[in-house]
Formats: sequence, structure tokens, C-alpha cells
Amino acid sequence: MTIHADRPATAHLLDGRGTARMIRAELRERVARLTAQGARPGLGTVLVGSDPGSATYVASKHRDCEEIGIRSLRVELSETATERDVLAAVAELNSEPACTGLIVQLPLPATIDRGVVLESIDPEKDADGLHPTNLGRLVIGTPAPLPCTPRGIVELLRRYCVPLTGADVVIIGCGVTVGRPLGLILTRHTESATVTMCHEETRDISAHIGRADIVVAAAGAAALVRAHDVMPGTVVLDVGITRTEAGIVGDVSADVANTASMLAPMPGGVGPMTRAMLMTNVVEAAERSVAAR
Repeated sequence: MTIHADRPATAHLLDGRGTARMIRAELRERVARLTAQGARPGLGTVLVGSDPGSATYVASKHRDCEEIGIRSLRVELSETATERDVLAAVAELNSEPACTGLIVQLPLPATIDRGVVLESIDPEKDADGLHPTNLGRLVIGTPAPLPCTPRGIVELLRRYCVPLTGADVVIIGCGVTVGRPLGLILTRHTESATVTMCHEETRDISAHIGRADIVVAAAGAAALVRAHDVMPGTVVLDVGITRTEAGIVGDVSADVANTASMLAPMPGGVGPMTRAMLMTNVVEAAERSVAAR
């Protein structure tokens, strides 16, 4: 299959911000119905320490909750909190009926075992979709909360009517939060794409990129994907983040906009979709609870 077409002078932007606003509006209606049934969704967050970036990110999630009508349950612990303190906070939210989705904001202090903490989250309340149980369910095709960034990528493509069935998709980066689960999602029967996973040991990445209908760059390597790598008409999504002296940049060079047919930029592309999918996971957990009554 090919989805290439005569390219425009500048790629059509895949607007993650606008799409996320639409999703939040849809979620408001679903939350209103759940609330009327006495099953208002709730997001629980555990924040350890006072890292400004983490605090800002958690605050943005709760602003989304307020907009949508989701209940907010916040636990804030000091930098001196022990692993036992964090596990106790998670256990409390696991057992709290008002909490239908739960996250522990990363990074955690070096003295706390991230793996132990994340595995302590109830898989049914795993709002990030990254609990080992839920990743295992993704592998075998059992319904479960999906990882937010990969789910956001697929949802963005769907909303812009980018065909996935039979598409050749190149994913650059095989991390557990984006690359690996995205490959699993895209190869399910509901998407049925053909996926190539590239990483730092891949020989001649440019050759793989040049054959792709869709490129997802999630390696965290500045300007890794360049215009001459991309076949005219390719759909490109920039997910990588690199901090430079000039500021934060993505994995996709600016000149790719002159070659690609569609481009999800960084920022403004996939990032807002990640937050929208977090909210979606929280709402879906509440809907599953109502269905199980």
C-alpha cells in the first residue's frame, strides 16, 4: 500500500492541540453521564518532591480534569519521602473508590525504586497504561488501558483519516513508553499496519525512512529525520524531545515540512494527545466499573 500523493508546498499540520480540545469536549459529555449515574471519574496523582517540571505537568493534568469534570485526588510528598511512604500513598489511592485512574509522576528520587512503585499500582487504575500487566495484555490482545502517547499517535492519525491498514510505518526509537507499545498497537487487527522498528543499531535508517508511508520519530535525537530522508507525501510525527542551548527541539528537522504531506510538530502535535488519552483512560475505567455492576 502507498498513501503518497503530490505534496503541498508545506505539510498539512496534524494539530494535536485542536484535536485534544475536541476529545476533551467529548469526554465532558461522557463524564456528565457517568456523574448522573453516581460514577464520577477521578484521577489520583502522586507527586514526590518539588521538581518544577513535574509540578507543572501534574498541575496541567488537574486543569484538564477540572475542564472535563473529573474529580482530582492529589497526594504530594516531600523530597525526603521514603519508598514506603510512596507505596502507602499508592495503596491508599488503589483502595479509594473515587479514584478511577492513578499515576505516579516521574522521575522519582534516586532512593526510590521506580519499578517497585509502578508495579504497585492497581492495573485497573493504571492511567498511564504502562503497568507490566497491561503491557502484557496489549501483547496478547486483551482489552486494557493503553499507553497514552502511542494511543494518542494512533488517535491523531485516525482523526485526520490517515489510512493505517497495510501502511508501511517506520518507528524510530524502541522505548517502553512509545516505540515498543506503538508497534504492538499498529499491528493489531484493528490497525493492521506493517511496522519497522529502528533504533541506534539500525543500519542505514535513512533507507528505512525513505520507504515509509508514516514515520514516527521518538528517539530523542535532534533533527534525526531530515527532508532528504523522507519520500514526498509521507506522514511524519515528531515525538522526540532534546534540550539544547537554543531550547527544546524535536527529532524532525524543520525542512521536513517541505517534503511530508502531513506533519505532527513538536510541540503541539503528539504532546497534547498524550494528555487527552490519559483523561480517556480515567473515564474508560469509570465506564468499565459501571458496566460491571
